[in-house]
Amino acid sequence: MSGIMKRMGMIFRAKANKALDRAEDPRETLDYSYQKQLELLQKVRRGVADVATSRKRLELQMNQLNSQSSKLEEQGKKALALGREDLAREALTRRAALQQQIADLEQQHETLQAEENKLTLASQRLQAKVDAFRTKKETIKATYTAAQAQTRIGEAFSGISEEMGDVGMAIQRAEDKTAQLQARSGAIDELLASGALDDPTGTSKDDLTAELDRISGNADVEIELARMKAELSGGSAAERQAIEGGTGSRGAAREEGQQQDSPKFDKQ
Repeated sequence: MSGIMKRMGMIFRAKANKALDRAEDPRETLDYSYQKQLELLQKVRRGVADVATSRKRLELQMNQLNSQSSKLEEQGKKALALGREDLAREALTRRAALQQQIADLEQQHETLQAEENKLTLASQRLQAKVDAFRTKKETIKATYTAAQAQTRIGEAFSGISEEMGDVGMAIQRAEDKTAQLQARSGAIDELLASGALDDPTGTSKDDLTAELDRISGNADVEIELARMKAELSGGSAAERQAIEGGTGSRGAAREEGQQQDSPKFDKQ
């Protein structure tokens, strides 16, 4: 049972990983990483500002203590000048305590100063890394976008993209339908010409009729051509009658009958 659960878990993780790979956009990932680096840089800068603020407070406290120490020293001198050694001793005792506090503050000031310098250097280095990452990020994004566009253009030319694949299938279907219609039209023409199908309009002809019409048309053309040649060459009426055939013979008979029927007049 545990083996089945492990296998199911592995399959689920594999499918989830594949789905994440399809959904992941490297450009978005780079932008997110850059944003996180900017947030880290901002935190470092706030840390530098906080340390600098603490250092500045220590400096103000040290200035105040130094001012009080100077004042106690002046008071001790005045008391000693007036013969008040006890007051002078008290003033010097308080001044010594202030000097101890000033020494402690100076040590803290040095520590804060070193920490501030360290954070400032880290901030500068981080700023340089962030700037370099931004330049590299934009370069990678531009390269990725160009590669993606080139891939889409290549898929479009090769016809393997989803959109162009649909267009190619539509063109193929149109070509198949056109070829089918052309084949059907040719088959119908052949059937009409062979007489297997009747043409209700009466415009179709069988093979024999079409052949006779063609021969008749060719014969009429040849006869007309021979007649025109005879006229141009100045041939006799008999030659023209021979070319024209029966039509010429009937014309000559009519002409002879007219001559016989015409009245003859005696010479006076």
